Amino acid sequence: MKSRTVIDVWVPDLTFPGWMDRWYQQAADFERRHPEYEVRVSGQDFWTFPLKVAEASAAGRMPALAEYYFYAGQAARDSLAPDGSPMFTSVEKALAGRTEVLGEPVVLADVIKPLRDYYTYDGDLACMPSVGTTSLLYANKDILRRAGIDALPRTWREVEEVCDVLAAMKDGPAYPITWSDHGTFFQQALAIQGGLLVDNHNGRTGPATTVDLATNEMLTWVEWWRGLHAKGHYLWTGGIPDWAGTFKAFADQSAAIRITSSNDVNYMVQAAKANGFDIEVGIFPYPDDIPYVGNAVAGTAIWMANHLDEATQEGALAFLMWLHSPRVAAERHKANSFMPLTHSSFALLEEEGWFDQHPYHRVASEHVNAYPEGAIRSVRATGEVPISEGALIGDFAGNQDVMTRAMGDVLNGADPVTRFIEATAEAQRLLDAYHADRLDGGPTSPASLRVEHFAAAAAGRDYSAADLEKVVKLRG
Repeated sequence: MKSRTVIDVWVPDLTFPGWMDRWYQQAADFERRHPEYEVRVSGQDFWTFPLKVAEASAAGRMPALAEYYFYAGQAARDSLAPDGSPMFTSVEKALAGRTEVLGEPVVLADVIKPLRDYYTYDGDLACMPSVGTTSLLYANKDILRRAGIDALPRTWREVEEVCDVLAAMKDGPAYPITWSDHGTFFQQALAIQGGLLVDNHNGRTGPATTVDLATNEMLTWVEWWRGLHAKGHYLWTGGIPDWAGTFKAFADQSAAIRITSSNDVNYMVQAAKANGFDIEVGIFPYPDDIPYVGNAVAGTAIWMANHLDEATQEGALAFLMWLHSPRVAAERHKANSFMPLTHSSFALLEEEGWFDQHPYHRVASEHVNAYPEGAIRSVRATGEVPISEGALIGDFAGNQDVMTRAMGDVLNGADPVTRFIEATAEAQRLLDAYHADRLDGGPTSPASLRVEHFAAAAAGRDYSAADLEKVVKLRG
């Protein structure tokens, strides 16, 4: 019997119920379509994933496909194999304009524009988006009804007006609104205004070398946030990011509105049902008088190793295309509530009535694929779909750590301008350290390859000197 070609696929194990089971099932389903291949899926630790891939590469055990969190996109681009060549190769270039691979239709053009934008560098889709989220607003509909509010707030001014009404209720919630102090909301607030975190158009026209966390767009967001807190409208739990604390406040109805990830839709709806109230889901609010430029997206993407033999590369490409075929992508959305990543999968879900039965799942896709009605449109955007390029920056996790701590200090009384100027200097030092690390054989330090600093530390999984030493030794 002829031996099968092995495709090693490494993915971060997000520990959601059934998460890895679905990956194993997808591998088995693909093998039935292509019995000449064996797909070996391995779930790795989320927090140390890029470091583990670097370690595997240095040891000559590089997986064919590796799924990186979006913060690590710059590190993936900069990572080098032991021979000094790029660790990863471009998926789009490897496909070379073909319309199918091993009988699997090529679906690059079908990927929704916001995800294509984010992972496209120099006009090239370098990797395959695999998970997509954005930020949404969730509201306790029962409380809003009692307050006489019949529509969700869509702008910052409307949020303020709704909070004023909720705060005046005799039997109202302790706080009108809450959200976690997490970098994803900074990114969304900046994207809406067309603001940038780093130079060279957020690292898109050249490597990001200069950070600015004290831009007009950043301070506009910070001041608005601080104003809600000063009025007693915003619940600041004191934790960073404290997803659990803000979720609990919404679930027990001590906060009427929560801004959080679109991937929280299942948990938020379940919490509402369990606690006996109706929920409504809307878009992330935007400034009233500033041109609306675009949305931020988050998630993961699958990168393909460089220098694979032809059979392995063809199988890896076919597997990526099959993962994004309409039925497979649609079922993946149903299982975990992440956005359907292709137009065809969304259309299939629509045709089958999924969104009619689960209307909360429609909001994220509509939000990232079109302007909110009534929003002021920016001349920077093209067509009807906002740009979603996002920042491409080394040690993005460290940058996020800096801005969230700065915001925590502002909520505790620090001057916004002074504190975010200090944060800029701190973030610049981190970016400079990343570039110094990158120039010495590609990024290998724990800081350069970290995913989320606060979350990792809270989970007791912070990076250690032993991790770095292991990579350095393997590289020789």
